[in-house]
Amino acid sequence: MKLGVITVLFGDKPLDKTLEYLRSIGIEELEVGAGGYPGKSHCNPELLLSDKKALDTFKGTIEEFGMPINAFGCHGNPVHPDKATAERFRKDFRNAVLLAEKLNIHKIIGFSGCPGDSEGSRYPNWVTCPWPEDYYHILKYQWEEVLIPFWKQEAEFCKEHGVTKVALEMHPGFCVYNPASLLRLREACGDVIGANFDPSHLIWQGIDPVAAIRALGSAIYHVHAKDTKVDKYNTAVNGVLDTKTYADEINRSWIFRSVGYGNDMQYWRDMISNLRLVGYDDILSIEHEDSLMTSREGLEKAVGFLKDAIITESKPTGMFWA
Repeated sequence: MKLGVITVLFGDKPLDKTLEYLRSIGIEELEVGAGGYPGKSHCNPELLLSDKKALDTFKGTIEEFGMPINAFGCHGNPVHPDKATAERFRKDFRNAVLLAEKLNIHKIIGFSGCPGDSEGSRYPNWVTCPWPEDYYHILKYQWEEVLIPFWKQEAEFCKEHGVTKVALEMHPGFCVYNPASLLRLREACGDVIGANFDPSHLIWQGIDPVAAIRALGSAIYHVHAKDTKVDKYNTAVNGVLDTKTYADEINRSWIFRSVGYGNDMQYWRDMISNLRLVGYDDILSIEHEDSLMTSREGLEKAVGFLKDAIITESKPTGMFWA
């Protein structure tokens, strides 16, 4: 496994200065924002696809610092009920795929998206229960009429352009938010669809990350290293479904934390060991969203923590004691 980071953390800095710093703290590979919610501060596919000089400069900067791009991050809602919003996210996704093809990158990270409840909707509708029956009918519409047809088409587009892995982040608020929903979409659309395994979104739902890793197995295409701290006192009163602003840390049921500040070393070692057990040997991409720490401090603490937890050498080919 290799240690990586999502570069949008330093979107206010030039790419070369960002990479210089990341290399100095031990980052080995990159997840670069290329549209959607992550933005395009370091990588604008539409520009790079149309301007060879800009593309050559971008490639040269990446090569200069010796940290290859592992994946493009292009998280969005390409099935948003507002057609203009959906098209904007879809365009970003497809441009990221086309740029990936030019750069021989085979993986895109994103969200499944979430439609509305009908053709006439204005906003997404994330359904969390099957009753009253209205909700069941919404789910049926979202999956059968929107989500599956959309991702079948996008999976074919990806294959045509050399992208073999679309790693969807299981994120509440979108139709794919847990292993069951990820595997449902994968079964319907083929194995181009896989998981971006971000434990932070699973932890607060009450999902055991190790159990989720074993359930997903070879469907795990990417891993985000991000932690969550569940506040047992607030949760005891209000449960985990929490719509308070992320800035209201002391009153929320849970908040995102830098790796090691939500759960201890053994917790993370168990996750990393089980990733190896299911055959995952790719990037651990640090995503800093800890509102109690600066970007620099949170990232450096995560790097130090993961250096002690990550398994870097190839799996042993023999067991001398057996």
